[in-house]
Amino acid sequence: MMPFSLTFFSSLSAFFRSRYSLSLEILALRQQLCVLKRKHPRPRLRIQDRLFWIFLCRLWSAWGDVLIIVKPQTVVAWHRAGFRLFWRLRSRAKQLGRPKIDAQVRVLIRRMVEENPTWGAPRVHGELLKLGFNLSERTVSRYFRSLSPRGRARKLWATFLRNHREVLAAMDFFTVPTLTFRVPYCFFVIEHGRRKILHLNVTEHPTGPWIVQQLREAFAESSPYRYAILDRDGKFGEGVTDFLIGSGMKPTRISPRSPWQNGVAEGWIGSCRRELLDHVIAFNEAHLRGLLRDYISYYHADRIHDSLDKDAPAMRPVSPKPEQSVRLVSFPRIGGLHHRYDWQKAA
Repeated sequence: MMPFSLTFFSSLSAFFRSRYSLSLEILALRQQLCVLKRKHPRPRLRIQDRLFWIFLCRLWSAWGDVLIIVKPQTVVAWHRAGFRLFWRLRSRAKQLGRPKIDAQVRVLIRRMVEENPTWGAPRVHGELLKLGFNLSERTVSRYFRSLSPRGRARKLWATFLRNHREVLAAMDFFTVPTLTFRVPYCFFVIEHGRRKILHLNVTEHPTGPWIVQQLREAFAESSPYRYAILDRDGKFGEGVTDFLIGSGMKPTRISPRSPWQNGVAEGWIGSCRRELLDHVIAFNEAHLRGLLRDYISYYHADRIHDSLDKDAPAMRPVSPKPEQSVRLVSFPRIGGLHHRYDWQKAA
């Protein structure tokens, strides 16, 4: 705020100034009042406000004396920015070289790549020629390289999993701390088709021979599975891969630090932690093994899966309401952490 004495003498000086100067000052003050009256916590200057002060500073030498909403340096910066923009537009080069690909063609190329992840630029170029688009293969290749290769890799992997899910099995480890601060390893094998847990066991020392023994218990001699997904953990050594190959399966290792490639196994670990392990404390290895087996029983028979069309891995039957006299009852699962609901006739 300006001191009262300074405001008073500033007002008296208006009687000794020309009408032209007073008119410009009134115009500047009124414009600032219009800005301050806008309903904003902080007054926002629009483009027309900035242009007003840029032109006013060229017409009136004392424009900075009445400026209160911004600093004079800000107005100078606006003028310089406008100067740069003006000459950038004046000196911009005309488009040289070949014209850009039409937007319709770019959309079509992207669609072909997304729907056919195994296609390359020559195949896409051939399809475009058959659709009447006249452009070179090199032009298609330039735009083709700008598409994300990682997205294409994900689509290829997702297509592989979708086409072979009935003959796919995955395996992984996860750790659970116990009450006495021991950290046992939980090993499990899960199938992709119905998301069933084929085998689960717990140990504090997961050696190669121990894993091979677990795989013997998980896969029968006439196993229907042809691919086994596993990560690059050192515990899955040559003995494990030799056993899988001898059982008629092809070991498929996922890339380092790419858990999404083993999404079914990782998803089951997340479900197990959220629905069981985050709510209990395992006393020891035997207690943890019993908890996990109870959860697997609930998981197979009762738990609904979105990926299985709202069904359980063991194909839970539908129980329609038989008559009006029945009542709905709940059956606790895993010590009451979860429940299953069904109809029961009144006693």
